[in-house]
Amino acid sequence: MRTTQTMTISLPPAMLKEIERVRLAENRTRSELMREALRTYLRTFYSRFPVEAPTKAEVAAIRRGRAEIRRGQYITLEQLKHELATANRKERAKKPRKLPH
Repeated sequence: MRTTQTMTISLPPAMLKEIERVRLAENRTRSELMREALRTYLRTFYSRFPVEAPTKAEVAAIRRGRAEIRRGQYITLEQLKHELATANRKERAKKPRKLPH
């Protein structure tokens, strides 16, 4: 039974040439070089976007929110935008207009 699977990718000729140059300089196979490149990429990907577990309070809040949605207790995005736009409009006292001299 195989412990690896084969994957085929397409590369621009210039990139393939660079890979071959590095592979020969390091005396590695293409597979070894690509595995190392992917490991490095994945390590940086996960460090940029860490996965965090929610707290008990957050899980409880999510459950309450989902229950409210099931009961129909929600507003649409358009309703929220309208409420926010209305709340941001303040009555302003009119300033007297300056007359030209």
